[in-house]
Amino acid sequence: MKLFPTGHATHPQWRMAAALVLAQLRAQMALPEYATAPTLGLLYITDHYGNDAQALLDHLSAELPEVTDWSGTVGVGVSANNAEYFDEPALSVMLLDVPADQYRVFSGVAPLPTHAPRPGSGFVAHTALVHADGHTPELAGLLAEMAARTESGYLFGGLSASRTASVQFAVGGDGNMAGQGGASGVFDGGLSGVAFDAGVALVSRVTQGCQPVGALHTITAAQDNVVLTLDGEPALDVLLDTLQVSLDGGDPQPALRKVRATLAGLVSAGEQPQGQRRTGHFGTDTRVRHIVGLDGSRRGVALADQVEAGMHLAFCQRNVAAARADLMRICAEIREELSPEELEPAPLESSSEARGGPAPAPGTPGAGVLPQTGRRICGAIYVSCSGRGGPHFGGPSAELQIVRHALGDVPLAGFFAGGEIAHHHLYGYTGVLTVFVDSGLQA
Repeated sequence: MKLFPTGHATHPQWRMAAALVLAQLRAQMALPEYATAPTLGLLYITDHYGNDAQALLDHLSAELPEVTDWSGTVGVGVSANNAEYFDEPALSVMLLDVPADQYRVFSGVAPLPTHAPRPGSGFVAHTALVHADGHTPELAGLLAEMAARTESGYLFGGLSASRTASVQFAVGGDGNMAGQGGASGVFDGGLSGVAFDAGVALVSRVTQGCQPVGALHTITAAQDNVVLTLDGEPALDVLLDTLQVSLDGGDPQPALRKVRATLAGLVSAGEQPQGQRRTGHFGTDTRVRHIVGLDGSRRGVALADQVEAGMHLAFCQRNVAAARADLMRICAEIREELSPEELEPAPLESSSEARGGPAPAPGTPGAGVLPQTGRRICGAIYVSCSGRGGPHFGGPSAELQIVRHALGDVPLAGFFAGGEIAHHHLYGYTGVLTVFVDSGLQA
């Protein structure tokens, strides 16, 4: 694979932003190190363009006729290499240099097969990029079902996030997918995305944005979404003891403010928690959920998810330093997996970019190339929580600057989501970073 052309821009008028993006894409496609005729495009827009999604897709499709397949969605922000656009009209586009027989665009009207065909008899999904509507009923079950339709069981992606139209893009092959009929390629509700076969080499990691503030507990009694007891003790009492607050007395507001700033990290029953006991940080097995209520009569804690006895729970809070360190960790892990024992990233503060010096120019020989092996990251997709972004990391585009420092000047596109998808789980306050490489590693 060659480098994936990318373009990103902001403008109050979507046509002007699209023109800027098209100019960037065409300039890169004229360079020898970039793909010259990619057929698969990813389109991410902020919700300012939500009501113009169809016109925008039609315009890009007409201007890039060689790109016959499109996927993407809307977010409250979009991202590119070293830049993020939050709460402003913007779009980010990446054209993937993946052979047409190694991917399939899918949607609710043209889903992936329930049973994969026999090897050698047709396309077999190995992994899948998934965009989903968070209001879809039984979403967790649908994600598990989608994962079962892939060989690896690995999904990556996120939920649409919009204050206007919540849209997804799904176009396959000359404007229509088999079974799609006359559908326009712009959808709302359900799931859509791109499945890749085993020939598409990628590496994906999840970074957490919260840190535990207390011990890891086992849920010993629960009903629906209410945790009743933790380690045999009333869950509300455990929460208040962890936060060292009380609801007794004349003014409960200080205690309630601390509760509102607290979340719950859940690990499914039967899964051994991987991260907290060893490092003091959450592992990828932990899914962070909001505390949505307190049950004073039963001394329970209500969460924004179904819970059951046997699950593990740790109360947690958003933590800037932990989120920053964990993002740097997963980037280092990706580079180490691609080039083991050949690279030790420098501390962020010592980089020329962190000191205000120049960053490598796009297309610079060696940018994004791993030393000695010559293997290269051809493109990256980053889906981050809408509660993260630069302001959470200390400044505009700070989150994407960390990624760029760690991975180099690689093509990147993504969006800020209402929830993040990795493996077959739905996460919150996380980032999911997936890189495509030009040789043999799998997720």
